[in-house]
Amino acid sequence: MTVDLAAAADFLAGNARLLDRRRFDLLFAGGGVEPVLAALEPYRNADGGYGWGLEPDLRSRTSQPGGALHAFEVFADVAPATSGRAVELCDWLASVALPDGGLPFALPVPDPAACAPFWAGADSSRSSLQITAIVAVAAYRVAEVDPAVAAHPWLARATAFCLAAIEALGPSPHAMELAFAVQLLDAASVRLPSAAELLERVRAHVPADGLLHVAGGADDEFMRPLDFAPSPGGPARGIFAPQVIEAELERLAAEQQPDGGWPVSFDSYSPAATLEWRGHRTVQALLQLRADGVL
Repeated sequence: MTVDLAAAADFLAGNARLLDRRRFDLLFAGGGVEPVLAALEPYRNADGGYGWGLEPDLRSRTSQPGGALHAFEVFADVAPATSGRAVELCDWLASVALPDGGLPFALPVPDPAACAPFWAGADSSRSSLQITAIVAVAAYRVAEVDPAVAAHPWLARATAFCLAAIEALGPSPHAMELAFAVQLLDAASVRLPSAAELLERVRAHVPADGLLHVAGGADDEFMRPLDFAPSPGGPARGIFAPQVIEAELERLAAEQQPDGGWPVSFDSYSPAATLEWRGHRTVQALLQLRADGVL
């Protein structure tokens, strides 16, 4: 497996937003923490949440759970450094969580221009396992180095909601909901034995090859093994045979395009999002490959 970091840097220079260029610079080129946090700041609202297209297909200026996910990704990138913005984001999430502890897939979108319809038309009165789980997963990564996030009541309530919702999963959960549920159980299992036990039951929903088509997505959009189990050494990796993960890492490395970046398999809803997703995907692919020792 070979990866061309110089080509990736060139791709990001010509195509990616400043935030992802700064993330790459920090993670792979010896850059500093403060420029990354400074690049994140313009997406932040006064309420402590994040909007303004931080989630590329959600261009709304409003603070949204989708924006919180990507903000936590950045706070995880800067570890072992921490930012007070992370616990402020937890405060915001606590303020918009529904009574059962879950997050709505999206909050009302008063400015839907260039937003994907599944964001703009989301039911803000109903908790979503899909978004609550993946936001909590990203928060758990930050919590590894930030005690204030680890101890925040929002994270405990969100986890409790997810565990109950996973317990109640039907026989055919949506591929993304299932993948993010597995990630949540993987992340929470270090602290909660019940999460590890539940993971053993949920694994029956996951095919041996880890491929589940995303209903409603593009024809070639699948959840894949690394979408279920991105963390090396985590219990979710035990769902798959070692050769399945090895083949998936080889596939991921081979996906680097001649222009140096990685593709995305889903449809975007604006020209800006099309570019921004590839920049984000490129950084995330490199992070995954490094975590698994390919870089």
